[in-house]
Amino acid sequence: MVIPTLNAGGCGFVACLEGIGEQSLKPHRLLNIDSASTDQTTTLAQSAGFEIVRIERSQFNHGGTRQWAAEYLSDCGIIVFLTQDAILSTRNALAEIVRCFDDPSVAVAYGRQLPHKGATPIESHARLFNYSPRTLKKDAAAAKKLGTKVFFCSNSFGAYRQSILQHLGGFRRDLILGEDMEFAARAIKAGYANVYCAAAAVYHSHDYTIGQIVERYFDLGVFDGRNPWMREQFGSHSGEGLRFIASELRYLSVHAPMEIPRALLQTMGKLVGYRLGRLERFLPIRMKRRLSMLPSYWR
Repeated sequence: MVIPTLNAGGCGFVACLEGIGEQSLKPHRLLNIDSASTDQTTTLAQSAGFEIVRIERSQFNHGGTRQWAAEYLSDCGIIVFLTQDAILSTRNALAEIVRCFDDPSVAVAYGRQLPHKGATPIESHARLFNYSPRTLKKDAAAAKKLGTKVFFCSNSFGAYRQSILQHLGGFRRDLILGEDMEFAARAIKAGYANVYCAAAAVYHSHDYTIGQIVERYFDLGVFDGRNPWMREQFGSHSGEGLRFIASELRYLSVHAPMEIPRALLQTMGKLVGYRLGRLERFLPIRMKRRLSMLPSYWR
């Protein structure tokens, strides 16, 4: 198991580590790649049995750091990635996601994400929309029905078959984000499957500010703009965005109507950020650093 961290040493990270310690299936190895934290992150991880590897913050890269970790854990047949703010929801979560690999065609599996206790209605809806209670095997045949959702995947709680990961070249180091989805797309194109495992769940949600939403969607626009082959192979995801907005408005009208203006403002932030990201080749580097969640990417 691998957890990248940066100043994670709060109660959320403690709960993350406690959840790992309570699992019915014990990981063979535990690796924490820490980006020069200045709090108690590495002390907590070490006390939970993690091997610590420290890197400079400027060295962190979503794909490159995880690829290095997978190669470092070359003796592990299945590599599980978790983020520092994801809390395993049951003691069988790891066992459930690893069980997906009993099917030899499975290259990657990812778990269900549930909203943290106290999550906003907007975040709660996002998790309900994107993570259904039904497990789904997604392969080339399913792509005709699912479109771009066929390669949707998340390293907040994702697992990979080591042999296939390395055979297909691993995670790309030149991506600003989306290393999980890009690999899943390549795996499906190569004849393997991507499994959404609803029985393996984590509590994981964010209450982003408008500024953070613009940054997140700017990076997503950069990712899409630099990887047109994924849309060409599996289709556009513009229709999915419209379905999300309609679903969100229906949900909030019932559960939290006062949040609708905030949701609409967030939608505008997503659109602005995404469009700027798609146009990033026309923007100066200084502006890209200001707009991005990962300024170090633009060195």
